[in-house]
Amino acid sequence: MGAEKKWLLTLFSATFISLLLLLLSSISAFSSPKPFPSIVQHGSRYPPAFAYYIWGGRGDRARIFRLLLAVYHPRNRYLLHLSADESEDERRRLATAINAVPAIQAFGNVDVVGKPDRITYMGSSNIATTLRAAAIFLKVDSGWDWFVTLSAMDYPLITQDDLSHVFSSVRRDLNFIDHTSDLGWKELHRVQPIVVDPGIYLARRSQIFHATEKRKTPDAFKVFTGSPWVILSRSFLEFCINGWDNLPRTLLMYFTNVMLSQEGYFHSVICNSPEFKNTTVNSDLRYMIWDTPPKMEPLFLNTLDFDQMARSGAAFARQFKKDDRVLDMVDKKILKRGRNQAAPGAWCSGWRSWWMDPCTQWGDANILKPGPQAKKLEDSITNLLDDWTAQTNQCQ
Repeated sequence: MGAEKKWLLTLFSATFISLLLLLLSSISAFSSPKPFPSIVQHGSRYPPAFAYYIWGGRGDRARIFRLLLAVYHPRNRYLLHLSADESEDERRRLATAINAVPAIQAFGNVDVVGKPDRITYMGSSNIATTLRAAAIFLKVDSGWDWFVTLSAMDYPLITQDDLSHVFSSVRRDLNFIDHTSDLGWKELHRVQPIVVDPGIYLARRSQIFHATEKRKTPDAFKVFTGSPWVILSRSFLEFCINGWDNLPRTLLMYFTNVMLSQEGYFHSVICNSPEFKNTTVNSDLRYMIWDTPPKMEPLFLNTLDFDQMARSGAAFARQFKKDDRVLDMVDKKILKRGRNQAAPGAWCSGWRSWWMDPCTQWGDANILKPGPQAKKLEDSITNLLDDWTAQTNQCQ
């Protein structure tokens, strides 16, 4: 009897293992990536596409990768920049992680800056790296419509299907840039001081230093200031990079010696340009909470801010601490994104389950399926465009 039981146990174990291997084999075959069945289409008859410039510094590799997955879509283009103070090993690890994502590997729309720039927070090297990113996008991809700047401390509050759906109804020459000519205290403390950014010419990181004298506020052009976070049209960036007018280069030379020049360069170029000054929508579409009076950076957001963030109608929010629990809430409740998975959209055709990534299979990347957050963003954009149509909030 004991021998019979052992035989039955062996038979049962072998059968169970065979079934388990068959199941795993089936899942693997079902979830294995396949060549994209349709070509990504660009142009006025198709949803808009975005060029994302995402940057970070030392220790930001994992945050950049998480942010990339949260804003990923096959229609978009991405350039990731880990600044020069990060190690080459971390840069390689970021590239390796990216290449391991099946969709990114197939669509080939993500790049990592191989020769990074040194970035000084308060200096003009920020503008240099942003212009470099825009120039790269203009050279390597002809399909994107808007250029979006994000840092490792940012995170989306909508899916890319939401964003493309809402922006499908927006004129593609419009620029979302928070701006004002009311300089206030900034005129004395930001515009008139002369600063030098050593990140432009020194191999080692250093802080900006101030000249002993100040200079007069310009009268050849009007200085504008605002948020450094922008969503700029392709046509405006072509003007800045390949400009037929000398204005972008003239202002670049001036802002090279302005503190926090990223808060004034694009704003001043666009508002001093007759061709583009009427294309400005006065918002950066970011959700932020500031101290009173405001400090250099907004407050860190946490789980207590989630409900207000979700209702805000903003496209992005900042700033967040690394792996804060509120990011998990955004992933779960808004993006529907699993750990180390891209935020799913209509392009993802795989099974959705706790053990499978639906974006390891894909269908038509030109189809969108907006979610409930799209209506909130649409309402915000509608209100902003009402102001723009009334011309009450442009380059004032």
